[in-house]
Amino acid sequence: MVLKKGIIITVIILVAITASSFIFWVIPQTTPLTLVVSDFKNYIDGAKKIQEVLQESTETEFQNLLDGKTLPDDYIAMSDITSSQVTAQISEFVTSKPPKEWQDSYISHMEALKKFNAYVIETKVVANMIKNNTTDTEILQKIELLKSESHELIIKSDALRPK
Repeated sequence: MVLKKGIIITVIILVAITASSFIFWVIPQTTPLTLVVSDFKNYIDGAKKIQEVLQESTETEFQNLLDGKTLPDDYIAMSDITSSQVTAQISEFVTSKPPKEWQDSYISHMEALKKFNAYVIETKVVANMIKNNTTDTEILQKIELLKSESHELIIKSDALRPK
């Protein structure tokens, strides 16, 4: 019962975040949308915290999927929401236009987000395989590699921040 409440709360939060991000794409703009950021350190820190939350919930739910505690269809729905949220974050990074001294850090973090999104998509593939009663051990290795690469790019992003 507690596990289902946690899943439901997580999904509701992710849906709310995704819906608010989606509004920017639905409302017609006469000029290109540009995200104005004045505190680049806090912006990237906030994006990093969001990614950590998404990664933690994805890892937990993926393990629950592998343990048979989460149904594949439930996991697929959750991973779709997570993937769309990560895509929205990537779009925000593209439109934020950081100054030159922050560009390398931002680019590295954006690459980390792309790797994390690929990780989420690959976990969704595993959910579909479980749903169809098929297996492939190589995909689990690929998932771990993507997770590791994403983590390494975040460390690189942190190291590239201006002093």
